[in-house]
Amino acid sequence: MRAVGRRLAGGLRAGDLVILAGPLGAGKTVLVQGIAAGLGVTGAVTSPTFVIARVHDDGRVPLVHVDAYRLGAVVEVEDIDLDAEIETSVTVVEWGSGLVEGLASTYLRVEIERSPEAVPGLGAGAEDCGDGGVRVVRMAGSDGEWSTRLRSLWAAAGE
Repeated sequence: MRAVGRRLAGGLRAGDLVILAGPLGAGKTVLVQGIAAGLGVTGAVTSPTFVIARVHDDGRVPLVHVDAYRLGAVVEVEDIDLDAEIETSVTVVEWGSGLVEGLASTYLRVEIERSPEAVPGLGAGAEDCGDGGVRVVRMAGSDGEWSTRLRSLWAAAGE
């Protein structure tokens, strides 16, 4: 997940909104750690579950990392004033589906799925595939520009 985040960071720029979806333990925060590393953030990147949002401004572009798990409505998102930072930062929101899409004119949705079937000894329906579990990552932009950016980002990496 860190490697995917690091690669994704290479194509991110100020004003980008990235919405992360996936179950608990899927690797959303680890993906953000990779994005932060790719942006050049030097400080620790931890889940902002209890503080809702953390700003990391020591990279090539500021990173706003949000955990919307405890937010129940769009009005609560408005209360934390994320739109004030959106144009000058890369904003990554865990659990943001249905809450933050209106913050920017376009956004990238990243869905992470755990695949317990791929881990020896764990059958379908297992709750936890452990650290060695396989993750499936799907990325879809809200417009065609994201498709172009993602294609060129992965093409540059030879994939």
